[in-house]
Amino acid sequence: MDLKHYLQTNRSQIETALESLLPRPDAPPVRLNQAIRHSLMGGGKRLRPILVLASADAVGGDRSRLLPFACGMECLHTYSLIHDDLPAMDNDDYRRGRPTCHKQFDEATAILAGDALLTLAFELASRPIDGIDPEVVLTAVRQLAVDAGFAGMVGGQMLDLLAENRKVQLDELRIIHRMKTGALIRCACEAGARLGGGNPSQIEALKHYGAAIGLAFQITDDLLDVIGDSHLMGKATGKDQANAKATYPAIMGVPAAQSLASEQVQSALRCLEPFSSVADPLRNLARYIIERTN
Repeated sequence: MDLKHYLQTNRSQIETALESLLPRPDAPPVRLNQAIRHSLMGGGKRLRPILVLASADAVGGDRSRLLPFACGMECLHTYSLIHDDLPAMDNDDYRRGRPTCHKQFDEATAILAGDALLTLAFELASRPIDGIDPEVVLTAVRQLAVDAGFAGMVGGQMLDLLAENRKVQLDELRIIHRMKTGALIRCACEAGARLGGGNPSQIEALKHYGAAIGLAFQITDDLLDVIGDSHLMGKATGKDQANAKATYPAIMGVPAAQSLASEQVQSALRCLEPFSSVADPLRNLARYIIERTN
């Protein structure tokens, strides 16, 4: 399959859906809605919603019914980026080649834009889905809440901040990134399989697939901050070292980190062995995770 075409087609589908779900830029409060659009519609890989749809495809589900849930995941991810970029957190000036939300607007507006996207995420994710038992939808929403909160992404971000300027062991780093980055990626795959009508073994396999590519994604992010091109990434590189952050290259060195990322991709591919060629997009996405340049 042509992965580039697949990604472009899916990004277009997701962005069309997002456009239809957002308030108009001239609707009050105008400044808040403009800030939301600046961050949400300013590009990005749309990896998490794509994983929702691809996982639904892999189990034979109807992806069109899952678009609001997938868009909700992108809203939640974007909220986390807005807050991560704030001066109190990572203090980034650019995201995806554009000024970060607090730079384009101001800190208060950025905080509110993140808050609004977080609440919109759960409004979208909790919408009834034709043909799907409401209890199944509720289970997916509950898992999203767990993976986004103190036991997942937010908790991982806290642990990441606490790990700055001190020596961190590899096992601790795995926990941090399993929560900070891996939880939502794993959730996207699990939710797509569940809402797509997958059986328990399929849901479990895609959950483990998501966990593996989530770790590979974070390791690659760490590597790109060391060896990546800031122009391709759309943001400054070298900030992890400058901020004394715990990363895989810092602990293991670049070659060992690259090897670990590759091992995680192979683990993800093994999870897909029971699936037919309909799961090929997931196979190619796993490889893309460590081959990307941004």
